[in-house]
Amino acid sequence: MVFLRVTRSGWKQLLCIITLCSAGAVSAADLSWFDGDRPGQPALEALTLLRDAGSHGLDPQDYGVDALAPAIDAAMRRPGADPGRELLSQAITTAMERYLNDLHLGRIDPRQMYQDYRAPQRNGFDAGAELQRALASGRLEDAVRRAEPQVSQYQRLREALAQYRGWAGHPAWQQPLPALPQARQGRSRKLEPGQPWTGLERLAQRLALLGDLPPAVPVPASYDGGLVQAVQAFQRRHGLTADGVIGRATLTQLEVTPEARARQIRLTLERLRWTPVLQARRMVVINVPEFVLRAYEVQDGRIRLRQSMKVIVGKALDTRTPLIDVDMRYIEFSPYWNLPSSIARAETVPRLRRDPGYFDREGFEFVTPGGQVETGLSTARLDAVMAGALRIRQRPGPRNALGDIKFVFPNSENIFLHHTPSVSLFERERRDFSHGCIRVERPVDLASFVMEGMPGWNQSAIAEAMGMGTSSTVRLAEPVPVLIAYATALFKEGRMHFFEDIYGHDRLLEAALWLRPVAPSRPVWN
Repeated sequence: MVFLRVTRSGWKQLLCIITLCSAGAVSAADLSWFDGDRPGQPALEALTLLRDAGSHGLDPQDYGVDALAPAIDAAMRRPGADPGRELLSQAITTAMERYLNDLHLGRIDPRQMYQDYRAPQRNGFDAGAELQRALASGRLEDAVRRAEPQVSQYQRLREALAQYRGWAGHPAWQQPLPALPQARQGRSRKLEPGQPWTGLERLAQRLALLGDLPPAVPVPASYDGGLVQAVQAFQRRHGLTADGVIGRATLTQLEVTPEARARQIRLTLERLRWTPVLQARRMVVINVPEFVLRAYEVQDGRIRLRQSMKVIVGKALDTRTPLIDVDMRYIEFSPYWNLPSSIARAETVPRLRRDPGYFDREGFEFVTPGGQVETGLSTARLDAVMAGALRIRQRPGPRNALGDIKFVFPNSENIFLHHTPSVSLFERERRDFSHGCIRVERPVDLASFVMEGMPGWNQSAIAEAMGMGTSSTVRLAEPVPVLIAYATALFKEGRMHFFEDIYGHDRLLEAALWLRPVAPSRPVWN
């Protein structure tokens, strides 16, 4: 698509803006941008705010800044009454309303990418009304503050975005770090404490800039002391084993440029605009690339963290956990595990053919389409499973893959939270081991949170129900929203933390933002 270059007059630029903005009838807000025949202070303030869209991770060009600026300047210098006053006013209003909507809801509808994701909620937010209210009070920036996500994480990420953008092109990243020395044992390359390395000075420069190494610490002759501690701090912030050894994974993270980190932050800001954090009294959020679940409660309009625990999510290679936003409605104690047909056919049936004793050891049974249970293993029944005429389920017990509790939030992907007998996997730094469902580290604490206020359900009662060995279902008195989210950049523990894009969702979102249709209010000049 090609648009004509506009160079002759502010009027032609203004006409182009209006054509692209598709502005409608003049509103009350439109009339507030001018002071008599000239653009007033509100118009200049609007231009400043639109230019600052980048600080929110947005693109000022989406709001026609390059066209609005010269048009406003020309209108201020033109003698006599401005014949294009109404058109310019409409253009400013359209640009500001779109900016406020993008701040509040994001530029991408998550339902375009994720099937079970609810649409971002406006919470009664009306961009036109907010703009008019801010103009009436003479505080246009108030509309921007009301539009942006009302969570502290958002402002922390904005500050970090400015910081990492300020480090773009820093000399510390102008050249890559040199190859690591040969490991003392084996063929791999790694830097261990006590070893010399030609990259120590550049390593110290990067770590000092990022805040992991205190300033003015002298560079040692070998990798030791404070430099090892700084690498451990860096590893903790990047989801790595904090052993102080620089191997391939740590070196890869050390090579990521500030520009790339700014990109991660910008994408997280976009996702925060989708997040309906304040819409329920309680909420459970799982951040997939961080492998962490957090339970939040809203008290007096403020968000309070109540629980935080490790989780195990779907394998990145082939059984990824989907991103969804649905309500948890009930809990199953001592649940049966109904094996998905894909797992039964690909894994369980072949193993049962090789090792028939596995059937009784694991407590499996067959279930007919009518619900009849068959407990005997036979070749015919395994063939029936492969044909879809029978299914396999695992009885409650100590070997049950779901553990002794299951948290259910109905969704088309059949994803749920549950306990697991394989608790040792929670000690791993990277925890993508499941077939898609999410295993939780402390199920009693989570159950106490979602069942809070339900008579008779304290922690002792929950633990007792989990140990009964008899399957039972309890409906929650109040549905609790569950958000399976994806953020590779977070501010926590006073520092920025970054996580690997294990499912490639950052790349998908970046592509969706790049490929989205150019909106009417985005002039394109050639």
